Amino acid sequence: MASNYSRWMHLVRVTAYVQRFVDNVQSKRKKIPQRSGPLTNDELRRAQEYHFRQAQRDAYAEELRLLGGSNNEGERITQVTSSSKIHRLSPFLDPANLLRMNSRAAKCIFLFPDEKYPIILPDDHPVTHLVLADFHERYHHRNYVTVANEVRQRFCIPRLRRTLRKMRHRCQWCRNRDVSPVPPEMAELPQARLAAFSRPFSHVGVDFFGPIEVIAGRKVEKRWGVLMTCLTIRALHIEVASSLNTSSCIMALNNFIARRGTPVCFYSDRGTNFVGASKELREAVRALDKHQLSKEFTTASTSWRFNPPATPHMGGSWERLVQSVKRNLTEILRSRRPTDEELRSALTLIEGVLNSRPLTEVPVDNESEPALTPNHFLLGSSDGSKPFTLCDDNVQTVRRGWQVSQVMANAFWKRWLRNYLPEITKRSKWFKKVKPISVGDIVVIVDPEHPRNCWPKGKVIGTVEKGGQVRRATVQTSRGVYERPAVKLAVLDIWSESS
Repeated sequence: MASNYSRWMHLVRVTAYVQRFVDNVQSKRKKIPQRSGPLTNDELRRAQEYHFRQAQRDAYAEELRLLGGSNNEGERITQVTSSSKIHRLSPFLDPANLLRMNSRAAKCIFLFPDEKYPIILPDDHPVTHLVLADFHERYHHRNYVTVANEVRQRFCIPRLRRTLRKMRHRCQWCRNRDVSPVPPEMAELPQARLAAFSRPFSHVGVDFFGPIEVIAGRKVEKRWGVLMTCLTIRALHIEVASSLNTSSCIMALNNFIARRGTPVCFYSDRGTNFVGASKELREAVRALDKHQLSKEFTTASTSWRFNPPATPHMGGSWERLVQSVKRNLTEILRSRRPTDEELRSALTLIEGVLNSRPLTEVPVDNESEPALTPNHFLLGSSDGSKPFTLCDDNVQTVRRGWQVSQVMANAFWKRWLRNYLPEITKRSKWFKKVKPISVGDIVVIVDPEHPRNCWPKGKVIGTVEKGGQVRRATVQTSRGVYERPAVKLAVLDIWSESS
């Protein structure tokens, strides 16, 4: 009966009304007045004692039989056998036929009877679970040590802390509150990160940062930076956009193509996830016509791919560079507002500095070859310096020079494969395969920008699998349909008796 209820007081009140109904039916025979109105304390206590006795009958039937009987001399038995689970509790039967622990505080006049003689309850019984859940809810699903102390004031439950811990794991409120995403195993690197022996800036990641205030005459205007990075050699190119409308972005990308060549593919976050702490940047990028951008730069040889929403880890290649650009820009400009010319000059200097950063470990030995940098692929050396050579009109000389440049480029790519590639192929986190999210799961969408109790809940209606693991899913919520990565979805493990 107790297993059909989820709340202790609901069970007690239902039992008390049933007992009152039975008493009222038998009132004429027993010549007692019928009762009506709210339940009294005596009726509630009687209903509780009924369920306590039922739990003790289910778990300690032999002890109850022994303590309720007498020996051959007619004396009442006061001890249980040493093989009993509650032998060390010195149990005895009270006038209500409840098993209680005979504690050593019997002579204390300042304690209530339940504190002197706690009621013995089995640790694995539905009644015990309901009683502990009632204490757990009374203390707001927190204060675990306080709950254990309050339970011990009235009940003696073997392995109390373990039982309380199991009860908390079954509490659906606590499960919903403490649920967190379980990221799948880190995926393999995309083809764009492994495109060796290809032209620099063949696979380009695009991101925006800003705004940056500049002085234009007597006015203060805002500019935004457009960062393009080669996903293979980690080189970067920076353009300045005077606004964040679609035409300005298209012009910045056209300038990049005119200088670096036409890429095979553009990669970027969706508008709501572009890097930038300012609310103005997020709102401005949200207004971009991403379909127009994709249409403008998607040709037979070029494509544009957007990462799923709320997946900054998929754009880590360019987001890390945005942070480096911002830090260098802060050091160069300090607190003053630059002019347009000064801003472009500063960003060009930063571009050169970051393209000179080492991709591999810097050798300690002076005789070792220097660390590989993006400028080795762009300029032939880390700082762009080259030895001066005379060139004549001899065709053989020109052909030989071209061959030498090809050999040097291949040598850089071999070093890239030997020294740099092993470093980026190591998994830094998310090492284990996990149970994949499946259609029909109830999930919480993690949103760090809002409090946890505001995170939307929904049902998974579609998944996208890659490398044997679900990487993102489509979730139906009361607010609409969202597409989110698996690292932002926390599956609610809905508990039931059958599970």
